[in-house]
Amino acid sequence: MTADDRPTVAVVGGGIAGLAAAWELTGGGAGPGAQSPSVVLLEAADRLGGKLATVEFLGGPVDVGPDGFLGRRPEASQLCHEVGLGDDLVPIGASGAAVWARGRRRPLPGGLFLGVPTRLLPVARSGILSAGGTLRLAADLVAPRPDARGPLGDRAIGPLVARKLGRQVVDRLVDPLVGGIHAGGVADASAAAVLPAVLSVAQRRASFMRSLGKIGARAPGPGGEPAFWALRRGFGSLVDRLVEHLDGRAVDLCLSRPVEAMERAGSRWVLATAAGPMSADAVVVATAAGPAAALLGPHDPEAAAILGALDYASVALVTFAFPEDALPDDLFGTGLLVPHGTPLPRQVAQAAGVDPEEPFLVTACTYLWAKWPHAARPGVRLLRASVGRAADTRARKMSDADLVRRVGLELTTLVGAAAEPIDALVTRWDDAFPQYRVHHLLRVSSVEAAVRRLGGVAVAGAAYHGVGVPACIGSGRAAATDVLAQLQGADSTASA
Repeated sequence: MTADDRPTVAVVGGGIAGLAAAWELTGGGAGPGAQSPSVVLLEAADRLGGKLATVEFLGGPVDVGPDGFLGRRPEASQLCHEVGLGDDLVPIGASGAAVWARGRRRPLPGGLFLGVPTRLLPVARSGILSAGGTLRLAADLVAPRPDARGPLGDRAIGPLVARKLGRQVVDRLVDPLVGGIHAGGVADASAAAVLPAVLSVAQRRASFMRSLGKIGARAPGPGGEPAFWALRRGFGSLVDRLVEHLDGRAVDLCLSRPVEAMERAGSRWVLATAAGPMSADAVVVATAAGPAAALLGPHDPEAAAILGALDYASVALVTFAFPEDALPDDLFGTGLLVPHGTPLPRQVAQAAGVDPEEPFLVTACTYLWAKWPHAARPGVRLLRASVGRAADTRARKMSDADLVRRVGLELTTLVGAAAEPIDALVTRWDDAFPQYRVHHLLRVSSVEAAVRRLGGVAVAGAAYHGVGVPACIGSGRAAATDVLAQLQGADSTASA
């Protein structure tokens, strides 16, 4: 097959899912082959990488999006090795975290399964629950509460766990952890998509905690490997290296090039852009759900309606540089979680000029100097505060200066900050976190089936099978594999 005979694949979206799709389309780690298509990547923004972003801050790189990835999922580390960044992978520098509960920081107990307890004593000793909340948790061991509903394909995490283990467990453990990952809550979060293990044990008559603990014990562990990894020069180095390799593979990387529409032209697709139409044999749509819905709407209105109904949460990250002696030495683990709705202390509310009943704006703090020692600065401690979640849009209405001031006030209580920061950096990610509500996977299956019927199209990104970096990389590579198979099938049909 000559270069002129190769099919063309357009990748719409230059976040990590789109970049991973382009990488896979051009041969992945093995490199391009004789059958590799010509690839054009179209990105609406003026930079690639999406939420993977690294900036210079106080003389060194700092990630202002995701700062690490789960070690038990192989997709991210595999890609780093394939592009030559294996030696730049660094392990997490500490373990554990704390939660703000009953007026102070308390270390999270051992034996949690994404916030759901599997053992009573560690939770009881932690002081996170009240005496009544602890008794309610203990009841699961002596008189397990039967499920009130029959087997279902999906359930909301919050109500399910609350019935089994009590409301305090949900509010002070499960919601802060799951909500921290998805910038949402568990009241209507999909168990099948986010925490499938709780579905498999919900129907059992035995203790919910013990049943869940057995699943955790059987699950394959990391084999002594660190739970989380980061890149020494930040995720921006992964984006840069991918761009370098893709450029070497003759991938046409088009920035500031939004795709306005997709139209059929025989067996091919024509993409309308401000720079004019382009034709492709197949398309990987690696955008957020809204833009994907707009492109797919004329071809499958039902799939587009499902995507259009997926809502997103907005967050902001405030990275602070404090003098080393401004923070106490007893901060536990890698960070602090703040349960949703935790009211501000009266003195903080007064200083901020807000209602005394207003809750904390901060949802979590990451102790970057402890979590990633390779990013430490002499005499300085970097701390990142997260604000915003689904249904909490207060941060979006605040200027950067007001946001820094408000978060700084809250940190005096949450982490005992005793001095003004040396510097602060605000990064806003508006409409960035898709909310996986009940029956999310069913809706995703419907969209993927509809797209497959169109022929020559696949979808990828955080809207489908996971919001973490490994999941997005896996999504992009899977979409690329899908369209390659479709193209090969079309070639076989044409030859026949």
